[in-house]
Amino acid sequence: MEKSNIQHKLLKAYVNVCRFFLSAVFVFSGFVKANDPLGLQYKLAEYAGAFGFELPDFLLMILGAFLATVEFTLGVYLFFGINRRLTTWLVMAMMSVMTPLTLYLALENPVSDCGCFGDAVVLTNWQTFWKNVVISFAAFSVLWWKNEMFRMVTRRIEWLISFYSIGYVLVFFYYTQIGLPVIDFRPYHVGADIAKGMTVSDESDLPVYETRFVMEKDGVRQEFLLEDYPDSAWTFVERKTILVKEGALPPIQDFSLVRLADGEDVTEDVLADSGYTFLLVLPQLQAADDGYADLLNELYDYCQSYDYTFYGVTASQEEAVEWWQDRTGGEYPFCHADELMLKTMVRSNPGLILLKEGKVVNKWSNRNIPDEYKLTGRLEELPLTLQVEAKMWKEVLLCVWWYVGPLAFFAILDGIYSRFRVRRIRRNQDSF
Repeated sequence: MEKSNIQHKLLKAYVNVCRFFLSAVFVFSGFVKANDPLGLQYKLAEYAGAFGFELPDFLLMILGAFLATVEFTLGVYLFFGINRRLTTWLVMAMMSVMTPLTLYLALENPVSDCGCFGDAVVLTNWQTFWKNVVISFAAFSVLWWKNEMFRMVTRRIEWLISFYSIGYVLVFFYYTQIGLPVIDFRPYHVGADIAKGMTVSDESDLPVYETRFVMEKDGVRQEFLLEDYPDSAWTFVERKTILVKEGALPPIQDFSLVRLADGEDVTEDVLADSGYTFLLVLPQLQAADDGYADLLNELYDYCQSYDYTFYGVTASQEEAVEWWQDRTGGEYPFCHADELMLKTMVRSNPGLILLKEGKVVNKWSNRNIPDEYKLTGRLEELPLTLQVEAKMWKEVLLCVWWYVGPLAFFAILDGIYSRFRVRRIRRNQDSF
């Protein structure tokens, strides 16, 4: 009897460890998706393209909001023990789809990474698959022994926690969608040194590649290294680049700015500029919101007045740049850059980045571009360039508080009411 009781306690402990592990994974996954809606949209578009589909942006955004809400809410349900039967079945059903999918991704590699944790935790496709195997095992355990999960709250306030959680994640998703991610996990976050991000601490850790030349002579093909390059009797067929040794890559590998007017590479000039440099990021001009054109033109005039550098940066071709200038009246010079780099720099089209000596001083979405009421003097004297990193962490704590605070309040009230009710029942029993 005692042995059976110990086994039951161990089983209960195991199931609840699995339950809290799953809760943490799902809450974290849903939160980072809601934190970066545009990044999630890019990843979903990559998935759709890999499987031969092309979906409109608004549909991808709706799908992203749905995924973030479902994952976050399921995590909350698991934590509080809400609707244990339905919750555990939904978690198991989700993993029954995701695990085979990630196995396919690992085998075929149609996308570079699954994006399940956004830029917060980047995993290879094989790492993602084995992660999902572990999660699936925990999900099955929780489903099989769901009755061993203890409740954190009574049934009376389950509906309140449910609606609050869904409302919270949707509002947070909208807040970051019209602005910028509250927590920026990318290498261009505020405070990042771009020049430093383009290097590694030890060059010996860099990957090593070897170039081989395939040559042909008398119908026979043979590979040669550069130092063994043969004489003119051999005919060149192709060149191969082989990875000889894997190594660490710098966080930033594609930062490059080429001025469209003269084709000059101004990357080093921008990174070394001891003054301030504004980069107006426009990944694709045809898709950019031109409703803020007047603000941008005023900002460019401000930079001209105070001798600050200002570049529009786009992946679009010159014809699109001319179209944009005719449409908006923008007179600022343009640079050409890689589209993926621009989408990584700032999650907005257009978006604005302020640099000084290659360091990211501040970032803005198209909805909060500084206007004439904020640009009242030199940047050195304005709060736009001061303590932005500290402000970001205040926003993070505020977002956490707006969720945890009310839930803690609900839980405390529920606990007080439950104790009061138990005491009242006991008093009534004693009176008989």
